[in-house]
Amino acid sequence: MKILVTGGAGFIGSEFVRNLLSEGYRGLESPGVTVLDKLTYAGNPRNLDPVSDVPGFELVQGDILDRPLVDDLMRGTDLVVHFAAESHVDRSIAGAADFVVTNVVGTQTLLDAAHQAGVGRFVHVSTDEVYGSIDSGSWSESQPLEPNSPYSASKAGSDLLARAYARTHGLDVVITRCSNNYGPYQFPEKVIPLFVTNLIDGKNVPLYGDGLNVRDWLHVEDHCRGIALAAAGGRGGEVYNIGGGTELTNRELTERLLAATGRDWSAVTPVTDRKGHDRRYSVSIAKISEELGYAPQVPFETGLADVVQWYRDRRDWWEPLKEKAGLA
Repeated sequence: MKILVTGGAGFIGSEFVRNLLSEGYRGLESPGVTVLDKLTYAGNPRNLDPVSDVPGFELVQGDILDRPLVDDLMRGTDLVVHFAAESHVDRSIAGAADFVVTNVVGTQTLLDAAHQAGVGRFVHVSTDEVYGSIDSGSWSESQPLEPNSPYSASKAGSDLLARAYARTHGLDVVITRCSNNYGPYQFPEKVIPLFVTNLIDGKNVPLYGDGLNVRDWLHVEDHCRGIALAAAGGRGGEVYNIGGGTELTNRELTERLLAATGRDWSAVTPVTDRKGHDRRYSVSIAKISEELGYAPQVPFETGLADVVQWYRDRRDWWEPLKEKAGLA
């Protein structure tokens, strides 16, 4: 099986590639794995250092909008796992154009090239944010899409294009929608690595609004395990939610990070709430659990402690990134 992974040098994509090439995923055994990544600010080839010497691995720096390059990489490909996306909500609020171009037009470029090349399966990795906000209960995959940020709107658009290529062209597409990820190698603009790195450096952290927005936290290892299950055994044309089962308010998460880094509430600076800030996300994982046997395996307490220690140990990885991104 020849596998093409877009955005495979980013946080989630690199976790998938490292596991795919080291431990392996059942049903996805492959002698050849190609990563296509533009290597923008959030794409880092160092994320793939642990598997860079594995036979059959190739990293190609390029844009998913480059149709000739995409056509070339699609030839002979059996499986596409599509992670490449602009993903930071705050950046999308400041300027939506890059999100629409990359997430919508880029996904359409890949889908069309996959269709023309006769690719066996296309896994489109999406987000629970396409559903909007939910006051109680959990979203099933049949929930109408009601995105509230430019980022989530662009992802909803890409989801609908993926569905359209499945229905119109018969492309074997599977869509996954995950809750909030955390883990090693996460770019330090996202809340957990930003807070951890600031707190261990004696700096303050910003808390939006009243801090009562709720998110379901999913370790990136569990997320990638769910993606692999959907890639290997999911039904074509279907959507699968992937959740972690740990719902916390942002205030509760902040409390845990303060405790883990030995800081107190004097290190927290309240800031004006984000525009269009969704109050609560929660996905039902009944479908992927019943059909594919998925269950999160990393307890949040263990995963969070490991992540805090990882950032303590890997200043060499995150310090240059924060400095370059103006986050230091």
